[in-house]
Amino acid sequence: MGVDLATTFTGLRFENPFLLSSAPPTESDTNIMRAFDAGWGGVVTKTIGLHPVVNVDGPKTKFLRAATESARLSMQKRPGTVLHSSWNWELISDKTLDWWIPRIARIKKAYQNRVLVASIMAGSGSDQELANWQTLAKACQDEGADALELNLSCPHMDRKDMGSNIGKDEELISVVTEIVKQVARIPVWAKLTPSTTDIVVEARGAFIGGADAIVSSNTFPSLPPIDPETLEFEMNVDGLVSSGGLGGPAILPLSMAKMSQLTQGFPDKSFSGIGGVADFTQALNYFLLGCGTVQVCTAAMLDHAIGPNVIKALTSGMRETMERQGWKTLEDFRGIRRDRVVTHSKIRRPEAKDYHGGHEAEGYAASETAAR
Repeated sequence: MGVDLATTFTGLRFENPFLLSSAPPTESDTNIMRAFDAGWGGVVTKTIGLHPVVNVDGPKTKFLRAATESARLSMQKRPGTVLHSSWNWELISDKTLDWWIPRIARIKKAYQNRVLVASIMAGSGSDQELANWQTLAKACQDEGADALELNLSCPHMDRKDMGSNIGKDEELISVVTEIVKQVARIPVWAKLTPSTTDIVVEARGAFIGGADAIVSSNTFPSLPPIDPETLEFEMNVDGLVSSGGLGGPAILPLSMAKMSQLTQGFPDKSFSGIGGVADFTQALNYFLLGCGTVQVCTAAMLDHAIGPNVIKALTSGMRETMERQGWKTLEDFRGIRRDRVVTHSKIRRPEAKDYHGGHEAEGYAASETAAR
């Protein structure tokens, strides 16, 4: 029996564990269907809301690049550079729920064996806003969406009761998740912001509310660099800039740290990892830490918008790695390096007797130190 790339995550069967994440590439039914044709196991729609959204005038996403002959990071296209990260300040979908509903139905009718996840967002400042979460959830699931992803993580919303502003509040996360679970007949995933002191706290709120999985990380709050010649931000409108989200290769280690906290804090729960994935060597990090699926954005955006070459590299790389290691399914290696992440005090020192964990030596050690 050969290797099997299929996996079951939150009760849903995926042909492979790779999803195109909620982002500009999943803004339309055309792109989503192209993504399924390319081989993605799942797709998360661009976040759907009920409130009006108007994006900034001008570019919404750019890519930072680094070069070996210079220490400068820049969004300017230069020869000999490599991708460092992506930066965007795009809001959620500017298309209405009425626009999305028939398209969700059309996608699911054409791709019944692929997983379509509807990303949704509403506010939290009133009973009406909480009811909006239920309106979105019921509408999407009634048209065939396989799961719901709650956007509790967008780093640049205009409203204080949306996105990462909810995702930093354990109680609000719990309330919103519970409200959606009251009407959901399909799995509910909570996508959390990495902009928090202890993401385990926020994840606990989601699980208390009934979340079936946690998705992490969304992009990290950030600013674009300033051009040293013009003294203007490299991304701006009329010279002005606001906080946006940093993604791509640069956030891989940061997102891994968040995921390690999550999977160690809740070893029996389900997690979908995001951040810095372009091929299987990066996706493997998330699986070894305990994730059941991995989502991709930046790399796909740079590959015909929906990443046909990226998904081929992910699946072929997974198959080759599994064959080499003697693994048959994802469960053979999921989480096997989770316990290698420990507190700093557990890392071996050359002379363990000289280590006091940052505290003053006590007892006999203190006397010995004084004698020296």
